[in-house]
Amino acid sequence: MKKSTAGLQCGLLLSLVLVLAGCARTYYSAMEKVGVHKRDILVDRVAEARDSQAEAQQQFKSALEQFGSVVKLEETDLKQAYEKLAAEYEDCSEAAQRVSDRIRKVESVAGALFDEWEDELDQYQSRKLRRASEQQLQQTRKHCRQMLHSMHRAEKSMQPVLLSLHDNVLFLKHNLNAQAIGSLRAEFSNLQQDIDGLISRMNAAIEDSNRFIAAMEQK
Repeated sequence: MKKSTAGLQCGLLLSLVLVLAGCARTYYSAMEKVGVHKRDILVDRVAEARDSQAEAQQQFKSALEQFGSVVKLEETDLKQAYEKLAAEYEDCSEAAQRVSDRIRKVESVAGALFDEWEDELDQYQSRKLRRASEQQLQQTRKHCRQMLHSMHRAEKSMQPVLLSLHDNVLFLKHNLNAQAIGSLRAEFSNLQQDIDGLISRMNAAIEDSNRFIAAMEQK
């Protein structure tokens, strides 16, 4: 029974992947008919991923500021403080999900663009032009890989921060007292370091995104 269930789940997952891939191909084809090509979509999606990381930066900074204000509060303010910190955590979680979604979209169109580019190399009659196009493909693919690596590093850095925020929000929820604030104070320094590291990695990813966009717009 377990094997049968696992097989069914794998089959459903494969079907979903094929449907999504088909939807993506249909979308790219429709956009090309109106003059918007995969490289244009890639540049737009990289810009969207970059912007979502900048927005996430601000959201995590806001959460850190809220956390910092909580550890300075007196007991009478704890319930309201918990509600604000819980809201910051939810906003951070949503911001992190947007970043991940945008990265997946960049990967999708990048894969489609590079596959198409590679397939079309065989259409060249001129060896010189084919070689030049192949070199450009390799260079663009390399730059895209570097950019995505930076994006994934920043993306992974969000998870420890989210887990830490969730733990502290949950602890405060069930311990609305001065002793809880003392425990949170001990966590603040670690959280600050994690968020500083996250922001640094996001800045690197944003810079890589800007360089990639600039290079694509020059070609």
